Parts: sequence; C-alpha cells; structure tokens
Amino acid sequence: MAVGVFIGITPFFFFHTVLALIVAHLFRLNKAATITGAWLNLPWFAPFVYGFSLKLGELILSGNLSTSWSTLADLAEAAAANLRASPREQAGTFVELLWTMPERLWNVMFVASKPLFVGTTLVGIVLGLATYFITLEAIRDVRRLRHRIHPARRSSDGPPPSGEPRA
Repeated sequence: MAVGVFIGITPFFFFHTVLALIVAHLFRLNKAATITGAWLNLPWFAPFVYGFSLKLGELILSGNLSTSWSTLADLAEAAAANLRASPREQAGTFVELLWTMPERLWNVMFVASKPLFVGTTLVGIVLGLATYFITLEAIRDVRRLRHRIHPARRSSDGPPPSGEPRA
C-alpha cells in the first residue's frame, strides 16, 4: 500500500496503475494493495498535491525557504511565455508554429520538472511512510480482532476444520 501511495504521488499521472503493477510484480508485492495505494491521489486532489509538491521542490532547490507563493506564479508565467508564439512565428505559417511546438513543450516540462520531481519525491516518501504505519496498525487490529473471535486458532494454522465457519 505504501509503495502504491508513493507511485500515486509521482508526476506520471496517467501511468500510475501500470507503474504500480510493474513494481508490484518486480518486488512480489500485493498487486491489489499497490494499485489501491496508487489510486489514492484522486483527480480532485491532484492539483493541490502537485501544486504543493512543485512549490516544495522549488523551495528546496532554491534554498530560500522564505520565498512567497508569488514565485509559483512567476514559474507559470515563464511557462506561458515559452508557449506563446513569437512575432516572427505569428507572421509565419501554421506549419512553422506546429513544428516548434514540441520544443516549446519540452522547455516547459524542463522548467517545471526538476522542482516537481524533488517535491513529489519528498511528499511521496512522507505519505508512503505514514501509509505504511497506518496500514500496519490496521492489519494488526484485524488480526487481534480475529484472535478474539477465534482464540484457539491462529491465521497461520491453515484452513478451519470442515464443520467450523470461516472467519
């Protein structure tokens, strides 16, 4: 579950399920728990998570922890300026504009990718650790409850005898 939460925080938004399946398979983790963890970053939370992560990464990379939220707006303005067509391109053909668009998109991704990667890594580690301990305690609670219901039998004893109902 914790690994899934970490994957769910990464900026690879449309690949979380695939990444969760690959990592779960490679490390022999529970696939259902890993995918569930990856899906915890729901679309209506994602803008806040990524906005916070971007700001956190920017603060860490700049080393200036007293930076205001206006620097995030400055970053967005730099990205928007990079996507705008220059006067030369506005006078050119539509094909020229399309030809330069991949380079512009790459530049925008490069401007935001480093701080976003640093921020999501840190937020993912913190949330993954918190999820690990919360999930571990929940599993222990379920096992304690199961032991109270069936005190003579442990979960590692195998299946119940034929006449006894399953827990």
